[in-house]
Amino acid sequence: MPYKLTRLGVLMSPEPGTEFEVEGVLNPASGKAPDGTLYLLPRMVAAGNVSRVGLAEIVLTAGVPTGVQRRGVALAPEEGWERGIGNAGVEDPRTTYFPHLGLHVMTYVAYGPLGPRLALAVSEDVVHWCRLGPVHFRYQPGLDTDLNLFPNKDAVFFPEPVAGPDGEPAYAMLHRPMWDLGWFRPGEGVHLPAGVTDDRPGIWISYVPATEVERDIEALVELRGHKQLALPEYPYEQLKIGAGPPPIRVEEGWLLLHHGVTGTIPDGWDPQTQQVSYGAGAMILDPDDVSSVLARSAEPLMVPELADERAGAVSNVVFPTAIERIQGQHYVFYGMADAKIGVARLDRVS
Repeated sequence: MPYKLTRLGVLMSPEPGTEFEVEGVLNPASGKAPDGTLYLLPRMVAAGNVSRVGLAEIVLTAGVPTGVQRRGVALAPEEGWERGIGNAGVEDPRTTYFPHLGLHVMTYVAYGPLGPRLALAVSEDVVHWCRLGPVHFRYQPGLDTDLNLFPNKDAVFFPEPVAGPDGEPAYAMLHRPMWDLGWFRPGEGVHLPAGVTDDRPGIWISYVPATEVERDIEALVELRGHKQLALPEYPYEQLKIGAGPPPIRVEEGWLLLHHGVTGTIPDGWDPQTQQVSYGAGAMILDPDDVSSVLARSAEPLMVPELADERAGAVSNVVFPTAIERIQGQHYVFYGMADAKIGVARLDRVS
């Protein structure tokens, strides 16, 4: 894999005395406003694990991201489907700019009464967001299940229409369904779609025809053409994988940074008992069929090494979620141990 990540330091840490950040700032989205202002949209975690999407202006020093200036809250858990029992929030945003439409599209996890579900919001300026509502996965004959039943995370769109299952232009979203319904109904167990034999969470892809979205942006929540794209394959991702920042065009096709998780989970997915490590990997997706993986990194591009990556709300986490091109150079923003946000430079090495 001819790409590498080079750490540049911590970009954002919880601000003492700020109630919305007492349990961490992590896993951000990002976006550039029409006036060129570059924003970070961090997940901010308040007491009781209540999450909001914040808004912070990225400070550049000689063109390199070095810090932030806080500008408030971009999205808060205001709808009933964003407020669960014992947990609440709008979590882990990803934002993709659609130049064809002049809109930023945010995918986020709405942690509601039935656990983590995906939802969308749109913005013209990165600052003000309008909800489109929860994602709906249309029934697909042959899957023998309803994808809406399952918890889902790590969703992100491609920035431009790609070839859909029928060959027509479509907006494509990567996402990660989780087949264990014990998340919210103890004892229910794992239910796999037809043809799926590996119950480890992997990356799926779904589509919306471009003509429908361009006619009415609200069509973006009506996803179809569901297909499994990738499962864990290498040791650093033996437990699960999930998409990271929006894919970017490279000479080989589409470069997708992702996270892989390895380790052991002795008592379920409880962060207090799991003994895992999150690392960053990469895939190249076929430019003519983005549901096809042409290559992927057998070794991680980055694993937890720094103290801020090894100790935090969840230990041993490097979690890439946003990417921006600044003065010709790509920078990746990533969660550090579910507590802080780091920045790394993405380079091509050959």
